[in-house]
Amino acid sequence: MASPAVVEVRRSDRRRRMVSARREGDTVIVFIPGWMSEAEERRWVDEMVSRLERSEAKRRSPGRHGNEALLARCIELSTKYLGGRAEPASVRWVPPMRTRWASCTPEDRTIRISERLREAPGWVVDYVLVHELAHLLAPGHDARFWSLVRAYPRTERAIGYLEGLSAAAGLGLVGTDGEELPSSTDEPDEDAAAG
Repeated sequence: MASPAVVEVRRSDRRRRMVSARREGDTVIVFIPGWMSEAEERRWVDEMVSRLERSEAKRRSPGRHGNEALLARCIELSTKYLGGRAEPASVRWVPPMRTRWASCTPEDRTIRISERLREAPGWVVDYVLVHELAHLLAPGHDARFWSLVRAYPRTERAIGYLEGLSAAAGLGLVGTDGEELPSSTDEPDEDAAAG
């Protein structure tokens, strides 16, 4: 694995055994006990950078590499969360959409995902894909649709992430595909789900 641009080691005499690492921007910070030798430090820095990179790689969406990978990911997600019933004909990245993160046309079974999501965490892209796959089984935003979407365990967290991303970027995007979100995690409000 490629090494990060900058690694900063922070020693602490209060730290007795535990070694940890985190990323701050482009810098990986490795926390080690003050008593460690330079040889142990080098070994632990290499180990912790490797662990951090593996952890980050697991969070990345496998679909970000191209349309074929996006379609393959949809098939995996459909199998896992929708019983394999949602079968898209095509799934592709498209230039940023003005009012939504993604869209689906159930009639021809096509799904389009905004390029804005290429750098989002994998679990967020997975939520958007499950959301659009659910439209292949339930075209509107009714209670049946939301029960399908909520089969994905990180639904609420991903919705919050997308709302925060939209607000931070000043995009004004609402929901995943332009719909208003249900008002609670219970049954969606029919007016809010009609989007």
